[in-house]
Amino acid sequence: MAAPGPGEYFSVGSHVSCITCLGQRLQGEVVAFDYPSKMLTLKCAPSSGKPNLSDVVLVNLAYVSDVDVISDRTETPPSLASLNFNKLVNRARAEKEDKLSQAYAVSAGVSVEGQQLFQTIHKTIKDCRWQEKNIIVMDDVVISPPYQVDNCKGKDGSALSHVRKIVKMLLEHQISIFE
Repeated sequence: MAAPGPGEYFSVGSHVSCITCLGQRLQGEVVAFDYPSKMLTLKCAPSSGKPNLSDVVLVNLAYVSDVDVISDRTETPPSLASLNFNKLVNRARAEKEDKLSQAYAVSAGVSVEGQQLFQTIHKTIKDCRWQEKNIIVMDDVVISPPYQVDNCKGKDGSALSHVRKIVKMLLEHQISIFE
């Protein structure tokens, strides 16, 4: 069948096989099916070969020459896991702040090295922000252009020492790339 007819659908959990317009055979478990758009989502064997992973493939049935149901799921599929909306909202807010911070750095004319340093520090220390072209870390350390170890200023202590180590490691990594 090229696409399901009126009243036909694919049950979640069913196993299907189809041939795309490019002659590629796809086989997997139905994860979702949207009848109006004729979009089928399949969970297929992993292309990476890792047994604990799966490939998820979206199939537009308008571009499929043949679909065969290998096994139809007769029992009710398990209920979907509940979503933690607060966690999703917090993650979306954090991602938005990260992107705005990156956009600010570009618009402020911060060098690529400065942007890379900020991102490197931000991976381990979230309390990191821009103040014009300076990087402020935990309100204790200020790193000014050209973003070298000597440009790290703040009161002596573990925060300053830690930030200097990060800067030094990033600079050494950048040098080793070009050697």
